[in-house]
Amino acid sequence: MTEVQSTFVASFGIAIVAQFFARWFKTPMIVFYVAGIIPLVPGGIAYNTMRSIVELDYNSGIEYGMRALMVSGAIAMGLVFAEVMIQLIYRILNKGRTSMGSFARLKRQRTK
Repeated sequence: MTEVQSTFVASFGIAIVAQFFARWFKTPMIVFYVAGIIPLVPGGIAYNTMRSIVELDYNSGIEYGMRALMVSGAIAMGLVFAEVMIQLIYRILNKGRTSMGSFARLKRQRTK
């Protein structure tokens, strides 16, 4: 696997686990996202990008910059894909019911 593919898989897994733990502990997902995503951020590659540009080695700077952008994009895509998949799974399990639908149904029952 390339570093972009492995970063995507890692961020996807982190997002799935974060969704699960957020529901289990009733805390925001961001608490678990941040702790898992920080090691994936391409800080070393971004440093090499800036160093190459300062040293007037633009070809290496562009190469490092594109790698940093691709890894960052893979992180974002992994988080988004996991969010979408979890939402689809919960929608299938709840058979299309939403929390607002449940709220409206309970409110109608109370007024009768």
